[in-house]
Amino acid sequence: MERKRLSRAGYIALFAAAALAAAVLSLCLGAVTVSPGELAAVVFGGQRTGTAAQILLYVRIPRTLGCLLAGAALACSGAIIQTVLANPLAAPNIIGVNSGAGVGAALCCALFPTAAAALPFASFAGAFAGVMLVLLIAERTGASRITLVLAGVAISSIFSALIDAVTTLYPDALIGYIDFRMGGLAGVTMAKLAPAAVLIGISLVLAFSLSGLLDVLALGPETAQSLGLSVRPTRLLFLTLAAALAGSAVSFCGLVGFVGLLVPHGVRSIVGEESRPLLLCSALGGAALMTLCDLVARTVAAPFELPVGTILSILGGPFFLWLLVRQRGGRTHD
Repeated sequence: MERKRLSRAGYIALFAAAALAAAVLSLCLGAVTVSPGELAAVVFGGQRTGTAAQILLYVRIPRTLGCLLAGAALACSGAIIQTVLANPLAAPNIIGVNSGAGVGAALCCALFPTAAAALPFASFAGAFAGVMLVLLIAERTGASRITLVLAGVAISSIFSALIDAVTTLYPDALIGYIDFRMGGLAGVTMAKLAPAAVLIGISLVLAFSLSGLLDVLALGPETAQSLGLSVRPTRLLFLTLAAALAGSAVSFCGLVGFVGLLVPHGVRSIVGEESRPLLLCSALGGAALMTLCDLVARTVAAPFELPVGTILSILGGPFFLWLLVRQRGGRTHD
């Protein structure tokens, strides 16, 4: 057991190092290269003048923090949803959580255009509506894993149509709507990140603190009930946290997909099913993946910039198809 704990600690350190390295690369590389010395002078020395300082303070630091926050939030949201629904195919973008958050964000921008601080909470409300619809379908119909995913795709389509309706009726509701739909962090500011960061931080702390309950829930409803766990309230609690995480991320990075699918699967194969290391490594791994994909998106076709959602879809789409074929072939346990 001690060897296993040390191994998990090592993996946690590895994921943390990957997230730190991705952040440093994101801060240093771009249309203008910033040296590590210039970066240290701004971050640790308080330098505020010069081209490098202006680029870091007003462009790259907010964007990199946004990548780290969004990646951690979406990956943890995916890990929670997969555990609660006992479905490895579930992810925030696949079962309609991200699209629901998009509806909430669109309505908030249309009806309360000056209430920027309310945007993460409106996105959370939309994400919560999406996850509740999926949970209702799962509980009422006893849907199989594939059927649940198909229901999620249908819910996503409905929410996407609602977003289109809002942006048609209120053309100024989502400035840069194409970027929002494809997912991206261009133009992210510290003021826009602040309210979302608070909600993400609170949700992550609660998820880590309650990870023991998630372990019991993962044993199955009958076993969890026999161990004294109130299954339905606990399931609702964790899905609420998942919705808060995904909704907060969508509020500033748009409809980014597949982080919540790719990262939890990769982390589970390394650290196992125990919830606390799974959530922690998912948060760090998601932060690293999102930051690296954003770096590729803004450098691979320079001076043009690709939406980060495009890069993630190129990675996540084939992986999802492989999981889908694997499920249909019956090689995973129901």
